[in-house]
Amino acid sequence: MDALDGQGASLLEHDAYYRDLGNLSLEDRSEFNFDHPSALETELLVKHIDALLGGFAIEKPVYDFKTHRRTAHTVTVRPTPVIIVEGILCLAEPDLVHRMDIKLFVDADDDVRLMRRIQRDMHERGRSLESILTQYEKTVRPMHIEFVQPSRRHADVIIPRGGHNDIAVQMVLSRIHTILHERSDSL
Repeated sequence: MDALDGQGASLLEHDAYYRDLGNLSLEDRSEFNFDHPSALETELLVKHIDALLGGFAIEKPVYDFKTHRRTAHTVTVRPTPVIIVEGILCLAEPDLVHRMDIKLFVDADDDVRLMRRIQRDMHERGRSLESILTQYEKTVRPMHIEFVQPSRRHADVIIPRGGHNDIAVQMVLSRIHTILHERSDSL
């Protein structure tokens, strides 16, 4: 998104569409399997993509990862020529895959993914190392094996080295710029 410099692209993070678990106690929310596709309200994301494609603005949810609840706030997303949908389970969802022009899978080694998760969850979400490792063993790794890893077969491009691959990233950006140019010419 930084490289596109706001030039006709909007971003929808699949993580913004986690289901609100306010009906559960905080303890039960902490034990919930957030790494299974059913944890996400993908059907709302699909409706939002369809609305944007139809020329209508949407109100993207804002999710609080510390409380495992949606906030009362939303973010207005206006229609743009390019919609970037990101999230590790996107390619595991047929309704999302069918709406994508370009499907990318960013591949990272297990140890890199674990290190990133530890850093993020400790610094941004105030979690303990023990809780992160327990979740990783109990749900993150098994769901990666069951859903994320197999979903790479839907990718048009697989970017190795966790996205730290300048050539692959530049190729993708070039393609997005071409699409932006084509779509702005047709308006």
